[in-house]
Amino acid sequence: MTTATLNRPAPPATNATTAPVVTGIGVTAPNGLGTEAWWTATLRGECGIRPLTRFDAGRYPVRIAGEVPGFVDADHLPGRLLPQTDRVTRLSLAAAKEALDDAGTDPATLPDYAAGVVTASSAGGFELGQRELQALWSKGGQYVSAYQSFAWFYAVNTGQISIRHQLRGSSGVVVAEQAGGLDALAHARRQIRKGTPLMVTGAVDSALCPWGWAAHLATGHLSTATDPARAYLPFDEGARGHVVGEGGALFVLEHAPAAHARGARVYGALTGCAATFDGPGTPRLADAARLALADARVRADEIGVVFADAAADRAADRAEAGAIAALFGPRAVPVSAPKSMTGRLLAGGAPLDVAAALLTLRDQVIPPTTGTVRPAADCPLDLVTAPRETPVRHALVLARGRGGFNSAAVLSAA
Repeated sequence: MTTATLNRPAPPATNATTAPVVTGIGVTAPNGLGTEAWWTATLRGECGIRPLTRFDAGRYPVRIAGEVPGFVDADHLPGRLLPQTDRVTRLSLAAAKEALDDAGTDPATLPDYAAGVVTASSAGGFELGQRELQALWSKGGQYVSAYQSFAWFYAVNTGQISIRHQLRGSSGVVVAEQAGGLDALAHARRQIRKGTPLMVTGAVDSALCPWGWAAHLATGHLSTATDPARAYLPFDEGARGHVVGEGGALFVLEHAPAAHARGARVYGALTGCAATFDGPGTPRLADAARLALADARVRADEIGVVFADAAADRAADRAEAGAIAALFGPRAVPVSAPKSMTGRLLAGGAPLDVAAALLTLRDQVIPPTTGTVRPAADCPLDLVTAPRETPVRHALVLARGRGGFNSAAVLSAA
């Protein structure tokens, strides 16, 4: 696609009337378990970043993270599933059930192969994998659980959601780190366009264990600040790296005519999706955003809010702010990074931003970015730092994954 094509004005009409619609949301987040609890906390600016409790982090240079609070495994899963699931799968199953309950649909009543699952993952069942490797080396192979054969795998969340809810349609998993959650939604939309009436999609991620922590630290991008309120500062002069979190969001995405026919409540439509890959020295996040807008048939001046990737790295923040300013103009569109309250959730981060976008469309209020008090001069953004009531018809969500992945999605009022 040429530069001229990318910059061509989009047609005035959007495809919101025909795009797949979101009818259910399920959230597990460090500042709230469940969609409404998380959304209320987010609008209040409540931070879910706190000292680690899932393991003893006293020997590590980073000791804080965004942990999902108050999640009792046995309250959400039958006992038979507990030995064969990792923390991330348990969180995913809880989010999937909430999304399906919220949508008011029972996939078991649908025809065979009429519902599927597409999720994203960055780490798979990391904590369970670590535990079984410890058993292998300290006790011997006979002490390794047979469940290790699948419970560590990237596709395990998709598989367990599919089994529990009898979702036997097209299913899959994508791996693109922070960008993967948006790629999963795009793949689910593609399946609906091919004829699948309903898809469960999104991502929940978790790797808060010593093995996972070693991988996080190896990136060199974690903030070493000890104050949770000042550790993760997107677009701030004092940005010093990000904080890791766990959680994310899953959605019920439906064929719009079918959803309307059954009288479903609709949060919004997934009108645009795009993904690009950076070339050598050539970041392409801006191209992903332009392509998503073109796909949605939405002009830049129709976007009411941008949910930023918000790496909290000075160079990465500068690059993202430059991409947003090039597309919309300096300080021309509200920009929010509610992940400042949760940390970066790997593949689960962008879906949580999608949930924020959908609830922004519902309530007409943009959630804040917290922590950032000295916006960097080289990041010319209209950064939302307090809840802002404003008309929003279309929202843009941006995500970048390590290794050069870029993804963007447009959510529109249905």
